[in-house]
Amino acid sequence: MSYIGKTPTPAPLTSSDITDGIITTAKIADSSVTTEKIVADTNFRNIIINGSMDIAQRGTSVTGITGSSYNTIDRFQTGASSAGTWTQSQSTDVPTGQGFATSLKMDCTTANTSLGSSARLQISQKIEGQNLQFLKKGTSSAVSTTVSFWVKSNKTGIYIVELYDSDNTRHIAKSYTISSANTWEKKTLTYAGDTTGAFGNDNGDSLALYFWLVAGSTFNASGNLATSWSAISNSARASDQVNLADSTSNEWYVTGVQLEAGSVASDFEFLPVDVNLQRCQRYYHKWVSEHVYANITIGKVQSGKNARGVYQNKVQFRTAPSLSADGNFRMVGSGTGTGTGSNISVIRNNTYVQFLDFVFSGGTDSTGNQACEMGANNDADAEIAFSAEL
Repeated sequence: MSYIGKTPTPAPLTSSDITDGIITTAKIADSSVTTEKIVADTNFRNIIINGSMDIAQRGTSVTGITGSSYNTIDRFQTGASSAGTWTQSQSTDVPTGQGFATSLKMDCTTANTSLGSSARLQISQKIEGQNLQFLKKGTSSAVSTTVSFWVKSNKTGIYIVELYDSDNTRHIAKSYTISSANTWEKKTLTYAGDTTGAFGNDNGDSLALYFWLVAGSTFNASGNLATSWSAISNSARASDQVNLADSTSNEWYVTGVQLEAGSVASDFEFLPVDVNLQRCQRYYHKWVSEHVYANITIGKVQSGKNARGVYQNKVQFRTAPSLSADGNFRMVGSGTGTGTGSNISVIRNNTYVQFLDFVFSGGTDSTGNQACEMGANNDADAEIAFSAEL
């Protein structure tokens, strides 16, 4: 076909036109290329890290949960107070045919049928402000966000998902209903953009996504849910939330958690396991001995049974991490120092490198300023964990 003498009219663009990852002025100008199409084609559009529940560095099951802590699934924190006792696990129960391999499971092991006013149970993820600037919060161009996830429970009824702005103590909450017991259901909730209060452009906790499971009267005034952005009101955080703690038969599962810009939920963004792990390791990393005498690092004998070595982080931590260690460890120079995790400390700590001090009482003295090895001492389960969680 000849176009001599006239300018051809280009065909309308479709979503396939932006799968190359290149967004040009012409593409944006075309009315068929919507914000939702551009967002759906954006890498790392999911603000939530590890929403597929694949990474669980701390372990796959923790029992006796009554308080607030990070337990199993990376980046997801349990918040609990006077809400019974729980076991949290990484489960292989997932929605059929959706591509998920794991879910987060909460299992009530001690019930609380009469909640105190401050009782609560939440599963949450906190997000750095510098990862949220594109939402334009606090401006007239504030962007709406959409949460989507798969959920399953034997206990039907109303549940709450809340967005909490820590920088400006503001929040917005939406409810969803589990309609069919013991059946995986997909839920989608859209939250308006907030024109008040910008997120800090830093590595601090700016926004938290809360899944409410238990809410005492302090947080649960019937019919009072904060469905629009407003200054924090505790009584409006989880209005009409069911009490998942009222029976030891109760369980709750979640997977496929996605928070993204826009008013439409796109398909879940699956990431390669190595990428997902590295994103989690910005906040938590655990070294586990691969065999009974696995080395952590090579360092220098300070004196006697004391040694110092450098531990190089796999990724940059969010902030200088805290250290915890468990198991039996040793240093081997001209002599051998032995002790437990309580004999290890971190000094000159930063986001890239930690200097580890091993100060042991067992073993024999080594000559100072000699090279030495530091690692597990006949302990295949020895571990050192670094935490830079929000």
